[in-house]
Amino acid sequence: MASFVTEVLASSGKLEKEDLNCKISKLSRKVEETKEEVCDIINKRYNEFLPSMQGAEALMGQAEEVSKEIDILKSCIETEVQHNLHTAVTEHAKLKQQLERNTTVIAMLRHLEEFHIAMEEFHKALLEKKYVISATQLEKARHSADALKAWKGSDLPLLRALSSELTVQRENLIYHLGDEWKRLAVWKLPPSKESTGMKSFLKMELKLTLGGTKEPQQSPPPLLSCILQALAIQGELQHKIKLFSQVLLKYLLKPLITYPSLNVDVSEQQGEGILLSLQCAETPEEHPSPSQVYTKVLVVLKTLHTHLLDVSVADVSVGRRKVSVILGDLVWQEMSHCIIHECLLHSIPTNSSQLEQYSVVIKETEEFEKSLKEMQYLRGDATELLKYARDINCHFASKKCKDVIVAARKLMTSEMHNTVKITPDSKLSVPKLPSPGSGDNKGKQKAKKLEAPRLENEKQLGALTLCLPVCRISESVQQLMELALHTLSEAVGSSRNLLKFPHLAAIQHNNCMYIAHHLLTLGHQFRPHLPDPLSEGAATFVDLVPGFRKLGAQCFLAQLNVQRAEMLERLSTARNFSNLDDEENYSAASKAVRQVIHQLKRLGTVWQDVLPVNIYCKAIGTLLNTAISELIAKIMMLEDISTEDGEHLHILCQTIIEEGPLVFIPLPEESKNKKYQEEVSVYVTKWITFKELVIVLRANLQEIVDRWAEGKGPLALEFCSSEMKSLIRALFQNTERRAVALSKIKDS
Repeated sequence: MASFVTEVLASSGKLEKEDLNCKISKLSRKVEETKEEVCDIINKRYNEFLPSMQGAEALMGQAEEVSKEIDILKSCIETEVQHNLHTAVTEHAKLKQQLERNTTVIAMLRHLEEFHIAMEEFHKALLEKKYVISATQLEKARHSADALKAWKGSDLPLLRALSSELTVQRENLIYHLGDEWKRLAVWKLPPSKESTGMKSFLKMELKLTLGGTKEPQQSPPPLLSCILQALAIQGELQHKIKLFSQVLLKYLLKPLITYPSLNVDVSEQQGEGILLSLQCAETPEEHPSPSQVYTKVLVVLKTLHTHLLDVSVADVSVGRRKVSVILGDLVWQEMSHCIIHECLLHSIPTNSSQLEQYSVVIKETEEFEKSLKEMQYLRGDATELLKYARDINCHFASKKCKDVIVAARKLMTSEMHNTVKITPDSKLSVPKLPSPGSGDNKGKQKAKKLEAPRLENEKQLGALTLCLPVCRISESVQQLMELALHTLSEAVGSSRNLLKFPHLAAIQHNNCMYIAHHLLTLGHQFRPHLPDPLSEGAATFVDLVPGFRKLGAQCFLAQLNVQRAEMLERLSTARNFSNLDDEENYSAASKAVRQVIHQLKRLGTVWQDVLPVNIYCKAIGTLLNTAISELIAKIMMLEDISTEDGEHLHILCQTIIEEGPLVFIPLPEESKNKKYQEEVSVYVTKWITFKELVIVLRANLQEIVDRWAEGKGPLALEFCSSEMKSLIRALFQNTERRAVALSKIKDS
C-alpha cells in the first residue's frame, strides 16, 4: 500500500506524461479488494469475533490509508489541472497579443500600400493635368499617413519621411493650380506708386482666358471646373477667391462706384479671351447716379459669372456651392458700403418735391439686388443697400436738417458790417401756401368753422400797419429769415409725415427729449463766460423745456393713436368672435389675431434699441392692452358660447398669451429681453384679467366656483359677479348645476 502512495506522489506534476485513467483504475481495484475483505470480516464476526478483532483493526487502518490516498490523489489532480489551466490562459494571452501585433503590422502595411498607390496615381494624374484626381489622391495619401500616425511608434523615420513627402507634393500641386489660375484670370495693375487718383486706374486690365470661357446655357469648361474643384479639395479655394476679391474691389469695383467718369469696357481678344478695362469719359457730375453705378457693377459681375465663377464645387464643410457665392460673401459688405457712401448718400434729394421721384432709385436698387441673387452673388436677406434706399425719408430729413443748420450757422457767424436798408416797402417773398386742410375733409371742415364772418362795413388797417421803420440791418440776418421762410414753406409741401413712420416718430420723440434735457443746464454753463448784456438773455433756456417735451410727447402719442386705430380696425374684421364653429368665421377671427401679433412684432423691431426701455415697454404694453381689452369686451358680449366656440376662443386667446410676451424686445440681445417678457402684467393692465378669462373658457362649473372662492379668489379680483354670471350663462346650458353655481357667485 505504501508503495502505491509513493507511486502516486512520485507522479505528482507529471500527469501530462502518464495516463490518469490508469491511475484511477488501479485505485478502484484496491477499493474493491478492501470492500471484499470488509464483507468477509463482517460475515465471520459472529463465529470468530475475538480472533478476528486484530484483523478488523488492521483492515480499518488499511481503509483509512486508502481514503487518504484518494484525497491526496484528488488534491494532486486539482492542483495539476489548475496549474495547467493558468499556463494555458497565459499562453493564449501571449498568442492573442502576438496576433494583434501581426494584425497591426498588416494594417500598417496596408496603409503604406494605400499611401504608395495614392501617390503613384497622384503623380500620374498631375502629369496629365487631371487636377481633381490629383487632389483626391493626395487627400487619400494624407488619410493613410494620418492612420499610420495614430499607431504607437509614429515617430518612426519612415513616417516622418511620408509627412515630408506629403508636404512637398501638396505645395507642388498648389503651385500648379495657382499657375493655372493665373492663366485663367490675368491682372495687369498700375504701379503701386501710381495707384492714387482716377487716371492710374486706366492702366488696369483683367484678362479672362479661353480656359474660363463658355457659351451661355452650357456647362462650365472642364479645365476651369477641374482647377476650382481641386483648389476646393485642398482647402485653398477660399484663399484664392479672397485674394482675387481684394484686387477686384480695389482696382475695378470701387473705382467704378467712386468716379462717375470711369466706365468699364468688355472686349474679345481674337479667340484668346475676354478683356475688362477702364475708360474715361468726361462728365460734369461730381458723383455717379445709382443707375450708372448699378449698370457698371453688373457688367463686371456678369462677365465674371459667365467666364469664371459659374462653377459648382464640393466643399466638405458646406456641401456643394457656386464659386460666385464665395466671391459674393467676400465683396458684398464692402461693395454695398461703398455704394451707399459714394453714391446713394449723394443721391438723396435736397428738396422735398424730389422725394416722390426717388421711387425710381428704390426700384433700380431692387432690380440690382435681384440680378445679384440670380447669379448667386447675394443670398438670404442681405439687403443693407435696399434698406438704405427705402429709408429715404429718414435720410432726407437728416440731410435737410444738417444743411439748414450749417447754412444758418454760416449766416449767424458772418460779418455784421455788410448791411442792407429796410423800408416799409421791403417785403420777404412768402411762397403761396396751400389752403388749410387741403386734401383732408376734416381739415377743411375745421378751417370753415374757424373762418371769421365778413362784415360789410369792416374797417381796413392802414398800409403801414406792422411795417418796420426805415433802418439798416445785417445782410446775413435778412438771408437767415429767407432761409427760415424757405425751409418752412418746404415743410408745408412735404409728404413726410411722422404719423406714417413709427421709426421717425420714435426718433422725433427722443430728439425733443434730448434737447429739453440739455436746455435745463445749457444757459447756466455759459453764463459766467458771456458778456453781461448777453448773459441775461442766455442765462437760462428752462422756459423752452416744456415746449420741446410737449412736442416730442405729442408726436409719439399721435403715432400710438394711429397704431391703436389700425389694431382696432383689424380686430373689427373678426366678426365679433361669434359662431366660430363656422370655418369662415374662425378663419377671419384667427387672421385678425395673427395680424395684431404681427403688427406688434413689427413695431417692436422698429422701436428696438431706439426708444428708452421704459418708454418702449409702456408703448407696446399699451397697444397690447388695447387688443386684449377689445377681445375681452367682445367675448363678454356673447350670449351663447357652444362647446366648439369655447374651444376655438380658447385657442385664439392662448395664441395671444403665448406670443404676446414675445413682442417685448426693447434690446437687441435676446437674452436680456427675458426680464421684460416675464413682467408683461406690469405693462399690460388687463393681462391677468385676460388669463383668467382664458381659464374660464375651458373650465367646468366647479372649477369656476372654486376660483371665485366666495368673492375672494383670483377670478373675483378681475370680474364682478354680474360679469361672471353672464359668462356662465353663455358657456353652460340651463341646468340645476348651473343654477347652484350661479347662486354661489356673489360679491364678497
